[in-house]
Amino acid sequence: MTGRLYIVSLPIGNLSDITLRAIETLREVDYILAEDTRTTKRVLDRYEIRTPFYSSLYEGAEDGRVRSVVGLLQSGKAIALVSDAGTPLISDPGFPLVRAAVAAGVTVCPVPGPTAAIAALVASALPADRFLFEGSLPRKRSHRMELFAQLRREPRTTVAYESPHRLQETLDLLVHGLPERNIVVAREVTKLHEEFLRGHPADVARTLAERGDVRGECVLLIEGAEGAGDTVDPLKLEALLALAHDEGLSKKTLEKLLVVALGVPKNRAFEIAHRGGA
Repeated sequence: MTGRLYIVSLPIGNLSDITLRAIETLREVDYILAEDTRTTKRVLDRYEIRTPFYSSLYEGAEDGRVRSVVGLLQSGKAIALVSDAGTPLISDPGFPLVRAAVAAGVTVCPVPGPTAAIAALVASALPADRFLFEGSLPRKRSHRMELFAQLRREPRTTVAYESPHRLQETLDLLVHGLPERNIVVAREVTKLHEEFLRGHPADVARTLAERGDVRGECVLLIEGAEGAGDTVDPLKLEALLALAHDEGLSKKTLEKLLVVALGVPKNRAFEIAHRGGA
């Protein structure tokens, strides 16, 4: 008999933001697999959940623990996977386990609940009908610059997570790269000091600079480009492809040039560079 793996969402701040199904599931499974057992214990204690932990599953420890967890699932055990806050796998550990469980024929059941990205999006006052989730922004400044260059033609609202320690630098990059876009910094969503800062990058950067240190979890939202789409100037594209061919540029380099120089969306740039489609 094969067990089940439950992907259980936990509160992102306010401990009252938990579903009845999540509480029921956490009480009934055989084990809980947590990103950090100390953090999860706060939630378990609040709702008097006595289910034992199997182990922690944090970034860097996943590959070494997946096999034993899958073995338990195959033996018929039910396990709940949780992250420190919100929905597992969304910029959190868990993907290798889910992939291995599915490959082993284990049933995977989502138990939905809070996600910081969605909570921030619906309260941002930016369009929420179509959006692009970028996860955590790149650590390297050059990689963030490349991403923002790509967003010049992105019509959807972009949602991303950013460290409070890098937020000011990121806002400065937006001041130069996307100065006229409306942005929102959602800080400490669902917590006591929840705050939404709205305006152009320069306005938000100035407000935060006056405060000094920025604290708390931050979600950054960027307005989409008005009237932007997937179209690219065919003459510029043809010229760039010819130059890349003449110079013997690698497909990876061509892909980056398409994004930075022409503002081609990243997935479209990949198609053009690797499949030759214009």
